[in-house]
Amino acid sequence: MAIKTKLHPRNQHSEGYDFVRLVAQTPELEAFTISNPLGQTTIDFQDVRAVRMLNRALLKTHYNIDFWDIPSGYLCPPIPGRVDYIHYLADLLADSNNQDIPRGRHIKALDIGTGASLVYPLTGQSEYGWNFTGVDIDVGALKSAKQICEFNELEITLRRQNEPKDIFCGVIKANDAFHVTMCNPPFHSSMEQANKGTKRKWANLGKGHSKKLNFGGQNAELWCPGGEIKFIARMVEQSMEFADQCLWFTSLVSKKDNLQPLYRILGKARVADFKVVEMAQGQKTSRFIAWTFMKKNQRSLFANRAEK
Repeated sequence: MAIKTKLHPRNQHSEGYDFVRLVAQTPELEAFTISNPLGQTTIDFQDVRAVRMLNRALLKTHYNIDFWDIPSGYLCPPIPGRVDYIHYLADLLADSNNQDIPRGRHIKALDIGTGASLVYPLTGQSEYGWNFTGVDIDVGALKSAKQICEFNELEITLRRQNEPKDIFCGVIKANDAFHVTMCNPPFHSSMEQANKGTKRKWANLGKGHSKKLNFGGQNAELWCPGGEIKFIARMVEQSMEFADQCLWFTSLVSKKDNLQPLYRILGKARVADFKVVEMAQGQKTSRFIAWTFMKKNQRSLFANRAEK
């Protein structure tokens, strides 16, 4: 019996995981299945191998991805929560499109920090047919992402960010136009803070003391100087340079307490509009912040721009 979750109404995982269907598509998953105290089929979500195999099954069953894997040490993302971001972005774009959900390759999305998993372009392209560009600073992550694209014959553009302090600069080209940008920023301010967070999680899970990260993660995925606020502040600052090349800039915000400082930063940037979209996932609430420099009449014109 599946456990219902509070995901977006269009999220394919809102009714929980259908393990019968998943195992039928990916038989290797069966070796990782267990029964919970209620007799329901599940996996050990603290087992990185099990989560990786579940992701492989989910991507194949729901998103037509025949091959997916990531190198050891990289973040293994939870698919249902990640795809929720995509669905709420579709709603955001619909507001500038006569409430019609935008579909097709003329809709261009920029994924900052696309990662080794390529999770947002994979799910977003499958659900809405959007044209994705994935950017990352990590060579290993881009190599993995390229391999996923090649094996699945996907048209996803990959670009490397060569400057650690830059986000949009250097990767948005003069002739680019994006309907939306997205980002899951590093939220720790240092490796020490990341390690403390990991120890706290393991203690809460009854795992004792451990230096292992639950789902891996490279330094650039986990922390940056100044943490999440500083990273998004830099994103806002650089977005001003590309104000007429993107309809909506967005970023996940891990902590609600970080919103007030970000409001002040956006006010100083004199954006035309901004909003916070909350996403409920089970007992957890996540959110993303979105801002635009375009007025309402400009947004509808930009949203209807076709791919040249």
